[in-house]
Amino acid sequence: MDSAGLRTVRVGVIGNGQIGTHHLDKYSTLPGAEVVAICDIHEGRLNLAGDRFKIRDRYLSFRELLQRDDIEAVDVCVHNNLHPAITIAALEAGKDVYCEKPMAGSFIDAEQMLQTARRLGRRLSIQLNTLYAKEVRAAKELIDAGQLGKIYHARTTGFRRRGRPFVDGYGSTNFVQKDISAGGALYDMGVYHIAAMLYLIGNPRIERISGKTYQEMPMDAERQASSGYNVEELGLGFVRMAENITLDIMEAWAVQQENFEGSIVLGAQGGIRLEPFGYFFSVGDVDLNAAVDLKVYGNRKKLLRAENDAYESGQHHWVAALQGRVPLLPTAELALNTMLISEGIYLSERLGREVSVDEVRELTKSTALQV
Repeated sequence: MDSAGLRTVRVGVIGNGQIGTHHLDKYSTLPGAEVVAICDIHEGRLNLAGDRFKIRDRYLSFRELLQRDDIEAVDVCVHNNLHPAITIAALEAGKDVYCEKPMAGSFIDAEQMLQTARRLGRRLSIQLNTLYAKEVRAAKELIDAGQLGKIYHARTTGFRRRGRPFVDGYGSTNFVQKDISAGGALYDMGVYHIAAMLYLIGNPRIERISGKTYQEMPMDAERQASSGYNVEELGLGFVRMAENITLDIMEAWAVQQENFEGSIVLGAQGGIRLEPFGYFFSVGDVDLNAAVDLKVYGNRKKLLRAENDAYESGQHHWVAALQGRVPLLPTAELALNTMLISEGIYLSERLGREVSVDEVRELTKSTALQV
């Protein structure tokens, strides 16, 4: 038990690079969680993380970590195409799994991860921190209260002016090599925005997808050559879903614009813009644009709503769900549909036309790396 009387969840973290270190930092301040073991194939990185966070038990092999019966949950913080093998091994070892986004490098691999979790009765959650942002939570309250009426269209956007990993100065080459990352802007940024929008509109059944990807802007020639850069900097999509709902997507790592308008949801009775947050509706002949003080909204949640701490971040929610305090949000289902959309965009780009979900399912191929 921790100081608040909550059961302590014992966690093992696999992957101690940039993302893994961020997760470890979050756990170090998270009541109810104790990281008891870490793993990384790079011994120097492993020891650096272990020393910084005072974690004694360190493994070069994730399979050795999984053999421990005193660890109930595993946090997978490795590159995209490594997610399936490690996640499935952890599930089969009797662990619940919290995995970094995107869920995998291909739809078929992500589907296998979720199917394995369901077959074994284990919990699988994907890191989708946008679900816990104040603007998403406020939008969800308005939508669930019926304030938008029948939802019919949504738009999701992600913007960087020149923010391609490595070639523009941030991150490693692993982000821009298809063999490791499986995709570019759509898999790095788009996952967050698409999944959050699917969450808001009820994760409807996807029917047809069209899309286009670009890599047009120049980059540092030396870094381009050394990086093996072969993924998209701009991903565009249009998705037809059940109940006459549509979604359009624009995700940019690099684009010559000042900014994009924030993601939106359109309903028959009202509309929402996420950033800057706005709620738009009409009363008779009066059109109203409502601003929301998200800081006050967040404080009210914190002061008045029980278990609000369970929605402060993905890891807060994950630990609270394992403690039995809140039901687990369907992050794996949202992430799987996000994979379906992203892979549909890539397939549409390849074929030069709109594609059906059945085509994506038929043509998806595993990109999982075996370890």
